[in-house]
Amino acid sequence: MRSSNPVFSRRGFSRDNGYAGFNTAPQAGYAQGNPYAQNPYANNPYAQQDLQQGAPPQAPATTGRLTMDDVVLRSATTLGTVAVGAALAWALLPVSSTSYGLAFGSAIVAMVLALIQSFKRTPVPALILGYAAFEGVFLGVISEMYNSRWSGAPFQAVLGTMAVTAATLLVYKAGWIRVTARYARVGMAIAIAFVLVMAVNLLLVAFGVAENGGLRSFGPLGAIVGIIAILLGAFFLTLDFKQIEDGIAYGAPKNEAWLAAFGLTLTLVWIYVEMLRLVAIFSSND
Repeated sequence: MRSSNPVFSRRGFSRDNGYAGFNTAPQAGYAQGNPYAQNPYANNPYAQQDLQQGAPPQAPATTGRLTMDDVVLRSATTLGTVAVGAALAWALLPVSSTSYGLAFGSAIVAMVLALIQSFKRTPVPALILGYAAFEGVFLGVISEMYNSRWSGAPFQAVLGTMAVTAATLLVYKAGWIRVTARYARVGMAIAIAFVLVMAVNLLLVAFGVAENGGLRSFGPLGAIVGIIAILLGAFFLTLDFKQIEDGIAYGAPKNEAWLAAFGLTLTLVWIYVEMLRLVAIFSSND
């Protein structure tokens, strides 16, 4: 299963790549007649012993393989870079037309770096941290802008993002959500439809057909769209959690922790921006 996140759909976190433990193509070591040939873990050389004993697959006991500690450390580094960039932008760039221009430019640079990394076959820490820094500048400027109009909105958005992430992780670990192929297909169909509708809405607003932001207005309709966007962000998180869990179980290389951190950062930024808009909408209606 591929993640919805384009980062995780690259080489490191997909089962059709060339890494041991992820490759689902037939291999020489698994000849016909293997009783585990139809098992989804059958082609993982690290999982064979566990499967034959009836136990769930375990990560290999060799060095240089992905661990949860690696994912946590790289994620903390990437998100910390975003936070530092945002704090500096907030402190050094007062709300003005100049800061808006810098925010727009930073967003473009961050998007370009993200696209470059997404099409790389291996993670490049410099690209990932560069993306995080420029994304942080963008978030810092727009957060200050929202705070100048709706005092405390960024802080509430941060708390909301943390709450959504924690709740999603709790639900996922408790097994209340099972990330199956059907779950991913349905969720991705909804996500694609949402993005297409938002793109059409943007065009309608740009050409003056839709007023006050159309579906993204600061009214009840905008609030509903914002809630849907946050739920989609939670959906992306479940897929990301699954891919990280599978990466550890299948013994992905240690440097894939950077891809995990990158993918999680993309998703968390999505949720934060949508949460920021939602807080502003509710504050406007008070």
